[in-house]
Amino acid sequence: MNNVRRAVKEDIPRILELLIQVDMVHHRGRPDLFKGPATKYNAQELEEILADDMTPVFVCTDEQGKVNGHAFCVHKQILGDHVLTDIRTLYIDDICVDEACRGQGVGKALYEHVLAYAKAEGFYNITLNVWSCNPGAQRFYEAMGLVPQKIGMEKIL
Repeated sequence: MNNVRRAVKEDIPRILELLIQVDMVHHRGRPDLFKGPATKYNAQELEEILADDMTPVFVCTDEQGKVNGHAFCVHKQILGDHVLTDIRTLYIDDICVDEACRGQGVGKALYEHVLAYAKAEGFYNITLNVWSCNPGAQRFYEAMGLVPQKIGMEKIL
């Protein structure tokens, strides 16, 4: 049984472990960009993120309370732009499912919780970025009903 809830300070050590897994997926796909093994936040930064209602973090736990996945979200809105409308977007900065728990509905439970949160909070849409070196994540997001909004491109010099 997967239980999704807002992350708390006591979850930080496990979230840090999962962030290393995220980094290593990206490092294996793009070692020219991602150092590996590393985390994008340290414990102090995570504590600040968890305390901020504009950056909600959700965790998925098993029956024993072990955190098996997380979803980092960010409230975004551009106001008064000359071209863009004033919609509120919930940006998913990161979803991670422990490698040992993949295929057990953890990612789906996290995504569905984020979706329900976004609807309840009156957001217009949910957005996220997915690296092309992570086709499994792209397939997962497409299975959840997301479609490409824009595509980033590069030329390595």
